Amino acid sequence: MIGLLRGKVVLRSAEGEVIVDVSGVGYRVAVTPATAVALMVGGTSNDATLFIHTHVREDAIVLYGFVHDDERRCFEVLLGSHGVGPSLALAIMAVLSPASLSTAVLEDDLDTLCTVPGVGRKTAARLVIELKSRLDLPDLSLEVPGSSGGTTTRTSRSEARAALAELGYAPEEIRGALDGLHDDVGVEEMLRLALRELASR
Repeated sequence: MIGLLRGKVVLRSAEGEVIVDVSGVGYRVAVTPATAVALMVGGTSNDATLFIHTHVREDAIVLYGFVHDDERRCFEVLLGSHGVGPSLALAIMAVLSPASLSTAVLEDDLDTLCTVPGVGRKTAARLVIELKSRLDLPDLSLEVPGSSGGTTTRTSRSEARAALAELGYAPEEIRGALDGLHDDVGVEEMLRLALRELASR
């Protein structure tokens, strides 16, 4: 598994890739447009260090490269979200830095997420729910301070139900997705599990 490449950038292709020459071996690496431009400033044969995510498919092994390791980690977090493949994850990284993405998720800023080509409001809302439990964010506990365990449970379930309704799911779908979930998992985990259940149907 390739995790880092250090060599000379010798070509930028029209497909959004750069060729990195490492000791005479040329590696094709998919990058964001901004990264490609930065690597090619001053012409070819620039020295470069890229942090790599190696994506293995049935028909190919694709390398995705990032100048900073926090970008690679953010890309991999996105890949762990339901419905997000490498192309969409790279598109998100092309528009939003890790810090900007974290801020958008923390503030439930769907408009910012919707600036990414291919991301509509439903996808943006789902990403906010999933990424809150995955990105390195401040404590976002939605429990009501001073509430008893029973009150917090009822509040969590009702908030999860309301969030799923906003995503466009029908009442019977929501009821089926929430049935069987433990009451002590909290709002974020309850939503994540419900979305996974809905996606599997």
